[in-house]
Amino acid sequence: MDKEIRILVVDDEDRIRRLLRMYLERENYLIDEASDGNEALELALENNYDCILLDIMMPEKDGIEVCQAIREKKATPVIMLTAKGEESNRVQGFEVGTDDYIVKPFSPREVVLRVKALLRRTSTQSSYIPAEATSKDLLVFPHLTIDHDAHKVLADDMEVNLTPKEYELLHFLAKSPDKVFDREQLLKEVWHYEFFGDLRTVDTHVKRLREKLNKVSEQSAKMIVTVWGVGYKFEVGSE
Repeated sequence: MDKEIRILVVDDEDRIRRLLRMYLERENYLIDEASDGNEALELALENNYDCILLDIMMPEKDGIEVCQAIREKKATPVIMLTAKGEESNRVQGFEVGTDDYIVKPFSPREVVLRVKALLRRTSTQSSYIPAEATSKDLLVFPHLTIDHDAHKVLADDMEVNLTPKEYELLHFLAKSPDKVFDREQLLKEVWHYEFFGDLRTVDTHVKRLREKLNKVSEQSAKMIVTVWGVGYKFEVGSE
């Protein structure tokens, strides 16, 4: 039996929470709700959600603060809900570890599609890999293995718990060893969705990715190389 998908919907507007619950429950997802940042953070840390839909502007704690606090403990996929004209907040959201954002007013069907896409990408949901992906999509390097079918990263044979965006960034770089990508290219290729953001977003994610790899394998962390004045590359160095 497939694992049931649990989603936390966080918004201070009852109407929006009810609308999202109705559409998501049609997909047989289990839905919890929170109406402010404190409640959201408490639920997010107490439970293992497969995805969190998180409004930015909320009482108590805003979505940026909540996401930042979640990221200190968990890699749960987060989709930020933002109003038009909150570009600076979206940049902040990506810097603290948001995986995607949706601009209000939104179509509930679009939300469902974005949730499904994120669930397919997330390392915790290997059951969402399409059935036709039968051949193993493996990138194997000294000290590091990326299993793209399972969205799993092993550093010195130990699994590294990455957020979906951290995983996508690592996989994108590792697919082209020694090729240098500037920050603009990485924003376009990894962050997608009409996002024209602050280049610090890339730097923040690289820093967080290196820190996670370094906790398990110092050699694997060194594979992500800064090319000063340009950007980043994945380098398979000698022992």
